[in-house]
Amino acid sequence: MEKVFVDTDIVLDLLGSRDFFYIHSANLFSAADKNEIKIYVSSLTFANLNYILSRQYSGEQARKKLLKFKTLVTVLSVNDKIIELALASDFKDFEDGIQYYTATENNIKIILTRNIKDYKTAEIPVMTAEQFLKGKM
Repeated sequence: MEKVFVDTDIVLDLLGSRDFFYIHSANLFSAADKNEIKIYVSSLTFANLNYILSRQYSGEQARKKLLKFKTLVTVLSVNDKIIELALASDFKDFEDGIQYYTATENNIKIILTRNIKDYKTAEIPVMTAEQFLKGKM
């Protein structure tokens, strides 16, 4: 089964029902629900999601969404080595560096994000959910 690392923005497309991008994220997570792919996210993603969703929904509603979402993904730890790698990296956005090194340190070979330009220094494929799904069909 193919393993992919999903950046926070794609999860927000799903949980926040973001207009144009929702369909691609919904199809991606539907594939995970059908055991066609295995999706990984970092523990940082859950912290970011809770913060952002709590601004859009009540705290209780945000947690319920996260609890339901958790069944679709495997959460990877952000550890000392990942933070050191991100701090020493060429990533302009520190959070993107954390996401990248969480994926690579766990031997995940594909990152899905909508911010491809932020991963210019990546040594593994980085693509949108739409691009990934088109390659699967």
